[in-house]
Amino acid sequence: MEKRTKENPWVLKTPPGTSEYTMHIGEKDGKEIIVCTVGKTVLHYDYRCLADLHAMLKEHGDWMLLGSKDEKKETKEGTVEHWGRSESNPIGGWYGLKKGLRGRFGMYIPPLMEALGLAEVEHNKRNNRMRAV
Repeated sequence: MEKRTKENPWVLKTPPGTSEYTMHIGEKDGKEIIVCTVGKTVLHYDYRCLADLHAMLKEHGDWMLLGSKDEKKETKEGTVEHWGRSESNPIGGWYGLKKGLRGRFGMYIPPLMEALGLAEVEHNKRNNRMRAV
């Protein structure tokens, strides 16, 4: 799987195509992380989320709503966002690593998975879904 650096990041757009952001692979506390930069905001996600989300989507076998939400907002069960913070996922909780900025998993990770050829993502104004390829 391709791993981009801070000097050569992926330049992505949110699923509705309304905002551009970058992602690259970094390191924190000796572990690989995904660094997501949206304007001046920097979010961190556990690198393992890519393989784990792909495996879950393969097992799910169909389209799944993204359901992107901020960290403090409740998520809808059965969405990618809900899974990304659920105690039942492979790491037992949040893939987002920065307290206060752990949400929006369902907004920023799916386009990266699409760029890596791991998923297909819809690009409608609302209620976008994804599925494994």
